[in-house]
Amino acid sequence: MDFVSIRVITGDITRLVGFYERVTGARAHWSTEDFAELRTASATLAIGSTRTVPLFAPGSSHPADNRSVILEFRVDDVDEVYRNLTGFLEDVVKEPTTMPWGNRSLLFRDPDGNLVNFFTPAVQGR
Repeated sequence: MDFVSIRVITGDITRLVGFYERVTGARAHWSTEDFAELRTASATLAIGSTRTVPLFAPGSSHPADNRSVILEFRVDDVDEVYRNLTGFLEDVVKEPTTMPWGNRSLLFRDPDGNLVNFFTPAVQGR
């Protein structure tokens, strides 16, 4: 088994894909107007519009309703990323901080309120 992606459902796919393209620097691959993927070397962030939900099961997912999952991205230098995103991020939860386990983390919310963690490992290469 391979864990390959996280899918976020949104009411405004253009806005959310644009946000993630800007913060990650990755270009989205659009399959349809209702589905896009941002691919990295280790995983994929899939973003689907609410119009895709009934294909799974009507009412099975609700946009902007997550309070339990954190989307995490490893970056080379979280402080540099933060400087580059200053003025763009509207909801910074915690500026770059060294966590008790040593990682340096930047926590913010995407336009739908999902919590995102950009972090630099305490020991590179992990």
